[in-house]
Amino acid sequence: MSYSVGEVSRFAGVTVRTLHHYDRAGLLSPSGRSRSGYRLYSDADLARLQQILFYRELGFTLEEIAGILKDPQADVVDQLRGRQRQLSEEIARLQRLAEVAERAIEVQQTGVSLTPQERFEVFGEITFDLSYATEAELKWAHTEGQREAMARAAAHTKDDWRQLMGEAAAWRAELLAAFDEREPSDGERAMDLAEEHRLHISRWFTSCPPDMHRRIADDFAADPRAFALVVPPSQQRPGLAAYMCKAVHANAARHAGGRTGSQEER
Repeated sequence: MSYSVGEVSRFAGVTVRTLHHYDRAGLLSPSGRSRSGYRLYSDADLARLQQILFYRELGFTLEEIAGILKDPQADVVDQLRGRQRQLSEEIARLQRLAEVAERAIEVQQTGVSLTPQERFEVFGEITFDLSYATEAELKWAHTEGQREAMARAAAHTKDDWRQLMGEAAAWRAELLAAFDEREPSDGERAMDLAEEHRLHISRWFTSCPPDMHRRIADDFAADPRAFALVVPPSQQRPGLAAYMCKAVHANAARHAGGRTGSQEER
């Protein structure tokens, strides 16, 4: 059976120009011509084209493919192994580039300009989910608080981050203790912990009035990625995020009632 160049183009997903190029290069010449002089490809031609496209997909040059197809006795396995090594090296190179790109994204979206080793040393289990960071950036980008938080985070030194995370770890231990000891979420101990968290944000990132703190806490309760920035999954308990959210709301209500005048943002 014979096929026109247009039909082969549709079958193989290549352009007519590509088929003409293969013909001129002597790589794939059609077996026949129509009475009008048009190229006609046989089933054997299509099988050869399939081989060409296979090797092209692996990155072989047309010259290399011509050599492989010209000599049936050629050790194709050795050539494929060589190409496999090249592809593995390229994959490793691209992976390194992807890591560099990811680090650049982290710096831009989380404001944390530390090396991976420094990040592990300082943050431990606390990780930044880039999908959440991206959504948060889009959600809050128009606010002055988000811009200030990103700017201040980017300016923090390694020692700053170490101190910040030390404070956060001590606070987290107190939160877990209050939760495990079944302290009420609207009790004084839980509200004081909520207030401490609010002041921590103000001290290290941006001014965090009670209304803003409520919105942040709502995110903690609604999105596990957000709460993982405060309590790593390995330390979380069922209901802990909701507990903190309720404590933050209770503390905000306490502020509205004017009963926390002794605590000032530092």
